[in-house]
Amino acid sequence: MNKYIYALLVVVTTALMGSSFAVGKIGLSYFSPLLLIAFRFTIAGIVMAAAVKLMKRPHPKTVKQWVHMATIGFFQTAAVMGCIFLSLRTITSGESAILTFTNPLLVVVFGTLIFRTRYRLLQWIGVLLGLIGVFITMGGRLDVEIGTLLGFMSAVSWAIATLLIKTWGAPRLDTWVLTAYQMLFGGLFLFAGSFLLEDPFVEVNGASMFILLWLAFMASIVQFAGWFYLLQTGDPGKTSAFLFLAPFFGVLTGWLLLDEQLHLYVLTGGALIFIGIFLVNWQSRAVKTEK
Repeated sequence: MNKYIYALLVVVTTALMGSSFAVGKIGLSYFSPLLLIAFRFTIAGIVMAAAVKLMKRPHPKTVKQWVHMATIGFFQTAAVMGCIFLSLRTITSGESAILTFTNPLLVVVFGTLIFRTRYRLLQWIGVLLGLIGVFITMGGRLDVEIGTLLGFMSAVSWAIATLLIKTWGAPRLDTWVLTAYQMLFGGLFLFAGSFLLEDPFVEVNGASMFILLWLAFMASIVQFAGWFYLLQTGDPGKTSAFLFLAPFFGVLTGWLLLDEQLHLYVLTGGALIFIGIFLVNWQSRAVKTEK
C-alpha cells in the first residue's frame, strides 16, 4: 500500500475512533446514554449484516459459533460502549478516551494470567508506564469519580473481548461477519439494558438524527471497515501501535467541540499511557510457555 494512503487511513480511522467520545457526549443532550448506543450499533449491525450477506461471506454453521459471536458482542460492544457513555455523564470525553484505550495494556496482563503467555521486558515496561499514566490521569488520588471507574471498566471489557476474539475468531469466524453480528448483538443487549437500567428518552430533531447517523455510519461502519483494511493489508503489530492516536484525538475533539480544559495531569498521564501502549504494541509478538 502507498505510504501516503496508509498514513491517511491511519489518521482518518483513529480520528473517527477518538472523536466519537466528544460527539457521543453531545448526543447525551438528546438521548439517554444506553439508548443512544443501542440505536447506533443496531443500525450499524443491520447495515453490515446485510452487506456481508450480499458479499456471501461465510456465516457460522453451528449454534455454538452464534453464541460465541453474541458473547463477543456483549463484551466488545454492549459492555465497552455502555461503560463509556455512562462515564461521559461525570468525566470529560478526553478522560474517558484515555482510560478506554488502556485496553492493550490489560490484554498483556490478562493474557499472562489466563493464557500463560510470555511477553518481552519492553512490553512489561510499557504496561508499568501505562498503569502509572492511569493513576496520574485519575488525578493521583484514590477517591475517583464513578465515571473514572466506568471508563476503566470499558478497557477491562475491551481486553476480555480481545482475548475472546483471539480464542474464537479467525479462522473459525469470518472477521467481517463477526464484526457485523457482534455489533448487532451488542445493540440488542444495549436496548435491553436501556429499558432495565435507565429511563430511556430521545429528542427527535435534526441535530439528534445527525449525531446518531454520524455515530452509526462514520464512527462505526466506516471506522471498522477502514481499520480492518489496514490490519489486513499492513503489518498488524505495527498498525495496532497507532491506536495510541485515538485517545489523542479524543482529548483534542473534546477541547475543540466541548471546550474541555486540558489539565496538565491529564496530558501527562495520557502521554505515559500512549508511550506504554506504543511499547506494548510495537513489540506485539508473544511466545506461549511450554507446558
